[in-house]
Amino acid sequence: MTLRAAAAPVMAAPPAAREPLIRFRAVELTLSGRRILDPISLDIGRGEFVCVVGPSGCGKTTLLRLIAGLYLPSGGQVLYDGKPVAGPRQDIAIVFQDYGKALLPWRTATGNVSLALEAISMPRAERPARIAALLATVGLSNHADKFPGQLSGGMQQRLQIARCLAQAPTVLLMDEPFGALDAMTRQALQDEVLALAASSGATVFFVTHDLEEAIYLGDRVVALRPNPGRVADMFDVRLPRPRDQLTTREHPEFLRLRRALFDFIKESEA
Repeated sequence: MTLRAAAAPVMAAPPAAREPLIRFRAVELTLSGRRILDPISLDIGRGEFVCVVGPSGCGKTTLLRLIAGLYLPSGGQVLYDGKPVAGPRQDIAIVFQDYGKALLPWRTATGNVSLALEAISMPRAERPARIAALLATVGLSNHADKFPGQLSGGMQQRLQIARCLAQAPTVLLMDEPFGALDAMTRQALQDEVLALAASSGATVFFVTHDLEEAIYLGDRVVALRPNPGRVADMFDVRLPRPRDQLTTREHPEFLRLRRALFDFIKESEA
């Protein structure tokens, strides 16, 4: 399924035109005596969809955890809306790759979404309408009373996304969320996430190994090198929105970016 309504194609605003929401200022990280990140300086604009790629061990997930406040930098600062990130925040939500472990198997789809509303102390009487709206948003209205084990992988990931949206996040952090899904389900969820990001105005930080996925989703692709992790290059994605799984992937600019990113990864792994 897709949630995307037909619309005239528009070009994404360049990163320089966006007000910064998240800022890395010479951020370094050392864990257990091992240097994980060299100084990284990076701005992420409000409402921007940023994808991060690079070889294994380059620090993609580490950057995500720094934004989430799960790690604190050894040097430099991570700023959120102008203030240092000091720990997890209610308005920053994380969608994990392992949806099976992210969901509570003893709770139904309704119960899993309710968990997020309980955490923000939403009055009990207001929850059913909110849950119904969220499940409808991700196409799970007919599965509200099913447990995660009764849902397909794609449905479980939609459910995790619905639970994150229950927080009404300003920032959505996604750590290879579609890596374990089949190609058709993956593409359907890519389009759903694009539609949700567009409708909510959320800033999205998306970690992936899939170069085509990064180009298809992103306003910008940040490329990292490993040992230690550092920003090696950035690619603005000047492709029209809304994106289309066929025509976008056939666009000359898509093909140019795919080649540039492929060359980058090949060089990084040499």
